[in-house]
This record gives sequence, structure tokens and C-alpha cells, in this order.
Amino acid sequence: MELIGLLTNFNLTRQEATVYIALNTEGALTGYEVSKLTGISRSNAYTTLASLVEKGAALTIEGTATRYAPLPPGEFCRNKIRLLTRMQDQILQGMPSSKEETEGYITIKGDRHISDKIKNMIEGAQKRLYISLAASALPLFLDDLLSAVAKGLKVVVITDAPADLPGAILHKSDSVLKQIRLITDSSTVLTGEIGGSEDDACLYSKKKNLVDLIKDSVKNEIKLIQLSCKGEMRT
Repeated sequence: MELIGLLTNFNLTRQEATVYIALNTEGALTGYEVSKLTGISRSNAYTTLASLVEKGAALTIEGTATRYAPLPPGEFCRNKIRLLTRMQDQILQGMPSSKEETEGYITIKGDRHISDKIKNMIEGAQKRLYISLAASALPLFLDDLLSAVAKGLKVVVITDAPADLPGAILHKSDSVLKQIRLITDSSTVLTGEIGGSEDDACLYSKKKNLVDLIKDSVKNEIKLIQLSCKGEMRT
């Protein structure tokens, strides 16, 4: 994602993000200088700078002419994350108790939403997880899987290329894996496609019949890999 787009996720408008980048590039500037650099009208430049100060992304330097300096990006991002964490705590405390998770077969679409669901499933696992996915997708979840291993979970990974995942049980498939299958605690399953596209779709469910079906599929895949390895050893 482009830098301006990333900054909009931190509660800046695209115009504010443009000005914030200009301040980081040039250093402290007056509204007039911002206007000349960015092409934004002078009145909008001053309005935008005032908004950046209000949002904690810029500081004012008083003098003959007021200048505006950017808050360092790392500090700005950390402040926003701390604020969001506090807001998260307030939301969790104030939200009415939810009923049990929706039963049935839930379709999750889009690479980002699928990745988020996988990460949340891995983080929420209590005892064990089995995941089968292409080696090209593994780096997206490597830190999450390592965290699961560090917590003492049984982590079994099936992938189609060698992988560095200390503490996990690894099985290398000879076939190119095109789909992801994830089972956590023998009770929750996600299966489908993940390839970096918003057209990707996965099925998520706690339905026992689907969980058992995917479990059997993963077990059979592991058996085939093990048989293949034994055959190679004999030759």
C-alpha cells in the first residue's frame, strides 16, 4: 500500500497525509511554504496544519511566522496504537455479552480478511493446530506460528518447500499446495484459497462434520507424505 494510504489508517485524511510527508521531507515549514510545496491553497494548508496539530502529528514553533514541525513517525504511530489499545479495552468492557459464536458455514472474502481470521485462529488456539498451505504464503503467518510454539502448543505444518519453524512438526508435500487448511483444537476449521487477491475466499466453521472432513483430509495427506519418505529411503 502507498505511504499516503497507510497514513490514512492512522486517522489522517489524504491531504493531511500529504502535508505530513512534506513536513517529514523538508522539516519545519510555514503554511505558505506548505502551500507552495504541495499545491494546496494557502487557506487549506493552514487548516490542514492545524488539524495535524490537533491529531498529534505536528507541533507548532512560534516565531515571526508560525512554523510547523512533524512529530517523528515512530512516535506518532506509537501514540495512535496506545490510544487504540485504550479504546479497545473500553469497547471490550462496555460491549454487551455476546451470544455463542454463529454456527454454520461462514464465507470470508478478500486476502486481508482471510489473513486476519487465520492469525486470530492461531492466536486463539489453546492446545494444537494443524495448517496446510503453500510455502509462498507461510511467511505471512510465521511469527504467529512461532508464538504458538513458544506457548507450548502442538503445531503441525504441511507445506511444499523446506521451512524454518523450530519446535513445529513439519511435513513437506511433493505436490504444489494451492489451498489453505487450518484446524485449531479439533473444533474450528478454515479452508479455501489465499493468494493475495481480493477475490480469494475461504470457508470458516465450527460444524463437526466439516471439521472431521478436513481433519481426515489432513491426516491422509500426512500419511501419504510419510509413505513417500519411506519409499525414498528404501531406494
